[in-house]
Amino acid sequence: MNTTSKNELGELLRQERVKIPLTLQQLSDMSGVSPSHLGRTERGDRFPSAGVLRKIAKPLGFEEDELFTLAGYLSPQADTVSDTQRNYGGGRLDPYVAKVLAQEPVEVQLSVIGILGMLKSIAKGVARKEAD
Repeated sequence: MNTTSKNELGELLRQERVKIPLTLQQLSDMSGVSPSHLGRTERGDRFPSAGVLRKIAKPLGFEEDELFTLAGYLSPQADTVSDTQRNYGGGRLDPYVAKVLAQEPVEVQLSVIGILGMLKSIAKGVARKEAD
């Protein structure tokens, strides 16, 4: 049984796609998953299979095991700090924070990762404005 709802995972995937930014068609072209299937997944109408997660992981900046964990296909390991926990979406996460986060329910992990992703986007935007 998946521990993350279709809506929560779909919203996280949509946020990451928009943040990059990619259109559904661009993500489809990069992953080989149809735009309609991706759209239904983002809306929470479908829960992605492991195969779909594997195809969209890299274009969205995730490691495969990170998406598998978020989707509930893999269990987070509280006693070890995985690459997923240290390296969410390309950013570095303090090992202590990663270990504490791994002990939280997947819903909390999704929320924290989403918030960190938004903060990262804001920081990049500020840096771009300062460079101009």
